[in-house]
Amino acid sequence: MRLATLAALATLAFAAPALAQTDAGRHQPTISVVGTGEVELKPDFARVFVTVATQADTVAQAASSNRAATERVLARIEGLGIKKEDIQTANFQVFQTPTQYTPDGKEVKAPKFSANHQLRITTRDLDGVGRLAGEILASGDMTFQSVSFGLDRQEEGADRAREAAVRDAKRQAEVYASAAGVGLGRLMEIRDGSAQPFEPRPEMRMQMALAKGADSAVPIVPPATIRYTSSVQMVWEMAARP
Repeated sequence: MRLATLAALATLAFAAPALAQTDAGRHQPTISVVGTGEVELKPDFARVFVTVATQADTVAQAASSNRAATERVLARIEGLGIKKEDIQTANFQVFQTPTQYTPDGKEVKAPKFSANHQLRITTRDLDGVGRLAGEILASGDMTFQSVSFGLDRQEEGADRAREAAVRDAKRQAEVYASAAGVGLGRLMEIRDGSAQPFEPRPEMRMQMALAKGADSAVPIVPPATIRYTSSVQMVWEMAARP
């Protein structure tokens, strides 16, 4: 009899962890949503990229010619009110000029080497970006490439987009819970998505490209905003309706 009792107790001892594991393994019903957020902020500065391109029969001549052309460009840009420290070299390269051919297949004679000096111009006069771009487009010494806009505090736009994404996720969860006749319990999980800036808008580049030959005093670039977007996945426990 005593042996039978001990055997029964041993069986219960081994079974107890299994029962506890089964209870712990039960999943709490949840509501999972993905929220998105978007904000648009006025930029603090603009960066205009231009290229000074020259050609010559030797590397030294191409570099020397480019240096002289760059000095003329710098003088012209500074004459527009841009500070010298706001004009920086973004890239400089000397390379062999690619061979070109006429439509009938004849090789076009051209200097053997090309030099490209890319300059980055920073300005906080956003209303004057159009005039600056117009002057660049009217110049024969430099080629306009692109314009971009930025914020002094890049994280501000990303953080505000994240906050908007969280509000959107909570709103969705509350709608689902109300429609299902339940309530929201504890917030169980937050998974970060992405917060990315998008600029400039395509129509800005198009207007810049079509403005060649226009009056340099005519504004070319419209007022711009930098748009930040973000997404977040959030999970709540499902609870009884309060």
